[in-house]
Amino acid sequence: MTNAATRTLGLRELNRATLARQHLLERVRMPALDMVRHLAGLQAQHPASSYFTLWTRIADFDPEELAGLMTDRRVVRIALMRSTIHTVTADDALAWRPLLLPVMERMYKSSHSRLTAGADRDELTATGRAFIEEQPRTFAEVGAHLGTRWPDAQPSALSAALRTWAPLVQVPPRGLWGRSGPVAHTTLEHWLGRPVDAEPSVDAMVLRCIAALGPMSVKDVQVWCGLTRLKEVLERLRPQLAVFRDENGRELFDLPDAPRPDPETPAPVRFLADFDNIYLSHDDRSRVVTREWQQWGMDQGNMLWGGLLVDGFGRAAWRIERTKDTATLLISSGPEPKNALKAQRGAIEEEARRLLAFAAKDRGKHDIAYA
Repeated sequence: MTNAATRTLGLRELNRATLARQHLLERVRMPALDMVRHLAGLQAQHPASSYFTLWTRIADFDPEELAGLMTDRRVVRIALMRSTIHTVTADDALAWRPLLLPVMERMYKSSHSRLTAGADRDELTATGRAFIEEQPRTFAEVGAHLGTRWPDAQPSALSAALRTWAPLVQVPPRGLWGRSGPVAHTTLEHWLGRPVDAEPSVDAMVLRCIAALGPMSVKDVQVWCGLTRLKEVLERLRPQLAVFRDENGRELFDLPDAPRPDPETPAPVRFLADFDNIYLSHDDRSRVVTREWQQWGMDQGNMLWGGLLVDGFGRAAWRIERTKDTATLLISSGPEPKNALKAQRGAIEEEARRLLAFAAKDRGKHDIAYA
């Protein structure tokens, strides 16, 4: 349903539209499985990330609900979009993993393909599958096992090749709230007892992406998933989509009935998980975070800072530091002036206390500090 006169969406309109469908304007009561599906997966390099993602969106979220979905095999941890670990529903993993194979292959070729000593793809995949379907294995175990067949190859490259050519899931206890375990893998099909989709639909995947993160440009969708050349997909879907432009003239696609609230709609303080998809899934991230904040986040490396939204935009970062008796929620204003958060401290600290109550029940004392 292309608009007769394409409307321009300002920055705050884009911000509020994205926050609305991400359930960041108001927490909702929704089963965790439905939220994982609605958000089109949760980026989850770190085991706790998915729990924080759901806590900030679901009212009275119980982390054991997501842990139960993992042990019941209704939700899995698997490398998908952008070749990074995501928590997704079992159905989405089976549908999307075949579509995203080119992303996995591109990442593998850029980093490891020269180090596998010419190992035959079919033989490596068959050998690796048999090994990890016998029982879940770590990548170190996979590399050592495959190295007996290809001794001239780098073991980590052999593990990366198997991860590329076979859909591997991380099995519990990895990813369970408050528990730990080795990063052990088996195949998606073996874990779920079902094959991957024989005829997966890229159109359906793109529509799910737009529903979760729209309005989106072609480049936005490509950034979200890692695939390229999706313009023809959006052109095919154009008749069923609403079309807008941003202030820079870029064409944006959205579902006709998706929420696009008034730009002055109040946006509460929200603590986001590290690597929340709302920060990572657009070519132009200014609808949520400035370039200065993007660079600051990159400069921190793997220091596990989450994001803090104030009035809908990324204005600070956070992490929890634990001692024997105390959990301290550390808040940093990053590249902004030292007192940039002063006027919002009351709201920030109220939400921070909720976060500590959720994340640090095992510590007798909770503190809030500013970096």
